Amino acid sequence: MDKIIIKDLEIFAYHGVLPEEKKQGQNFIVTAELYLDLRDAGMTDELDKTVNYAKVCEDISECMTEEKYDLIEAVAENIAGTILLKYEKIKEVHIIISKPEAPIDMTFDTVCVDITRRKHTAYLGLGSNLGDKEGYLDYAVDQLNKDEYIQVKSISSYIVTKPYGEVEQDDFLNGCVEIETLYTPTELLAVTSDIEQGAGRKRIVHWGPRTLDIDILLYDKDIIMEKNLKIPHIEMAKREFVLGPLSEIAPFAYHPGYNKTVLELLEMLSGQDSVKL
Repeated sequence: MDKIIIKDLEIFAYHGVLPEEKKQGQNFIVTAELYLDLRDAGMTDELDKTVNYAKVCEDISECMTEEKYDLIEAVAENIAGTILLKYEKIKEVHIIISKPEAPIDMTFDTVCVDITRRKHTAYLGLGSNLGDKEGYLDYAVDQLNKDEYIQVKSISSYIVTKPYGEVEQDDFLNGCVEIETLYTPTELLAVTSDIEQGAGRKRIVHWGPRTLDIDILLYDKDIIMEKNLKIPHIEMAKREFVLGPLSEIAPFAYHPGYNKTVLELLEMLSGQDSVKL
């Protein structure tokens, strides 16, 4: 991907663990690499096709000077998040903050924190079979949109489906959403769990009735196999009520475990009990 580089931006600020650092201040050096598509800007010579790097410099300066932090790690996170949230065209940032006057009683050039952060695409499955089912799904979408680190990009139709598993219960209303997020998978799981709890979700019976269920189906092309988090969702390739709505908004989303698109998985599942590798 193309990038704009802002190199060695010098800013006087008040960050550090020691009291004198917050009182006396010191110079910091910031380098920012902004990843975005510059093709249109290059072909048209129009400013609105790119990002005004003078404005980005002002944003970096505000992040550095409006608050005092103990750690430059925290400053770097603030800068990265601010840029990614403010500029839709920027998909990834690489931030280096140097502290050449750090209180180290040895000869050194500088101390740096170096982070890379980017926007991620994730697909979530929504389900409800208690109470106002449509209301609960709408509530989930609304809560996702209210989170500044999440932007809902697409919402599928809601479909009525039979319950999965052996527990007798009412039919489900299911749907899928595509989001763009700055959260890591673990952070996103915590957010979706909080939204479920806000809807009164209680995990009493496995595959039992629920007011709201939010599953992380896909996250970029990542494969995560942890005790409390498995991405891609381990059951999604067997569930038409997941693949159907998902194919409506993202037919060519890629399942890294099966090496197939969502549409291909849905076609394989039609008339079968499961998908075989």
